Amino acid sequence: MVAQFLGLKLRLLANTFKRSPWQIVGMLIALLYGLGAASFAVIGLVGLRFVDPEVARVIVIAAGSLIVAGFLVVPLAFGVDDTLDPRKFSLFGISTSKLAALLALTALVSIPSLAVILVGLAQVVTWSRGALPTFLSLLSAVLIVVTCVLGARVTTSLAAFLLSTRRAREITGLVALVALVAVSPAIALLASVNWASDGLAALTRIVDFVSWTPLGAAWAAPADAATGNASVAIQKFFLAIVFAALLWAAWRALVATMLVTPPREGRSRTYTSLGWFDRLPATPLGAIAARSFTYWLRDARYRVQLVIVPIVPMLMVVVFLLGGVYWQNLALLPLPIMCLFLSWSVHNDVAYDNTAIWLHVASNVSGVADRLGRIIPVLLLGAVLIAVGAPITAALYGDWSALPSVIGVSACILLSGLGLSSLLSARFPYPAVRPGDSPFTQPQASGGAASLVQSIAFLATVLLTVPSLLIGLFGLVERETLPALSLVTGLAVGLTALVLGVRLGGKTFERRGPELLAFTQRN
Repeated sequence: MVAQFLGLKLRLLANTFKRSPWQIVGMLIALLYGLGAASFAVIGLVGLRFVDPEVARVIVIAAGSLIVAGFLVVPLAFGVDDTLDPRKFSLFGISTSKLAALLALTALVSIPSLAVILVGLAQVVTWSRGALPTFLSLLSAVLIVVTCVLGARVTTSLAAFLLSTRRAREITGLVALVALVAVSPAIALLASVNWASDGLAALTRIVDFVSWTPLGAAWAAPADAATGNASVAIQKFFLAIVFAALLWAAWRALVATMLVTPPREGRSRTYTSLGWFDRLPATPLGAIAARSFTYWLRDARYRVQLVIVPIVPMLMVVVFLLGGVYWQNLALLPLPIMCLFLSWSVHNDVAYDNTAIWLHVASNVSGVADRLGRIIPVLLLGAVLIAVGAPITAALYGDWSALPSVIGVSACILLSGLGLSSLLSARFPYPAVRPGDSPFTQPQASGGAASLVQSIAFLATVLLTVPSLLIGLFGLVERETLPALSLVTGLAVGLTALVLGVRLGGKTFERRGPELLAFTQRN
């Protein structure tokens, strides 16, 4: 039966090369990339055989811990297609333990598993510095492969089992995004370390902690033996054994559960009203605004943008704090940045409609109604954000005379950005994630056009805000008339940009309606 399962896995791998030519090219590139990364790691580990044991220990444990973490986290966070899902064998009468062992064995037939096997064997060369280190490195190589393979099987099956519905995958993607951003301050802190003089000491402290965790225990056992800490090496080796045993127990329990549990299905919903369409006027403007409100509340692509709006400025604040910037000055930063990202979020709104744009073209809706209806939710959210955030910003800054300037700059960014977005989304749409797809997928053919339009939207918004911003900065020193002037300037420039953007964007939408419909059908 082992031969049958391995043959099945090999046939499944061979079938992947019967897809379209571009998919084959992508798989070949991924294959070459994986083998290249593994070859680079193997060469590095062999080279570390001739490096001081203390230095080699730090490098091996740090890199090895990242490898184990990747096998554990990537399938759960981003999902992986599980071709050998345990539920597919529920009618074959195979015992749970036997099926779990067979599926774990077939998991060795993959590019990531081959790579980690090569790396595990290469670390034996690194620690061939005596009888005990060599012996522990051989056993650790087995533990490393078992830990990575079983860990990947557990997290892959959990992702397939628990994240079968689209909403669950969207929530997991959002959590992964937040977690990724949360790690960024730690990366910034590491970047602030003077690695030339203090790098090894800082990394050693991190490695000393990680080596006592399941991520680094198997890598640390032969390393500690090579540096003369035999008793510590034995303790970490047994810790690695315990973690591998727990992974096997978790994998067997997961297989047993999946064999008797049918696939999860999304629940159907019953709606008793038309939602926002009941609350807003029955006019073209009201209908488009209602649809936009619905998008922002129910479409994962828009929810991701809402999550990003507060995260980016807070991340910038943390990075600047780590860089030594005074925190009261940083209090002025989050609100304008949030307004910038909020107004920028609709610069490609037409592409998000996909083929549904035909409703606007077929009904000959007014271009101004289309432009205004799309930005009303963002405009209202931005107004609430400024109303709540501006007093908090001034209070944190410690000078209430800065309040008019904060309102003026933030309003100018919000209104100017919405005006520019109204024009750009009608004149220069580019391919976007399709409705129903994961918001984290990359649309085809976005290329340089997307980057150019995004840059124009950002830079033009910032340039229009420069007059109000400069007046507001000078007003932090001269607190008499300049803050009020910054407010008036910001509102004047922002409203002018908004009106012009909506009018020009409306005319562009009316003139290019058939072209926009053709664009959405192609992408």
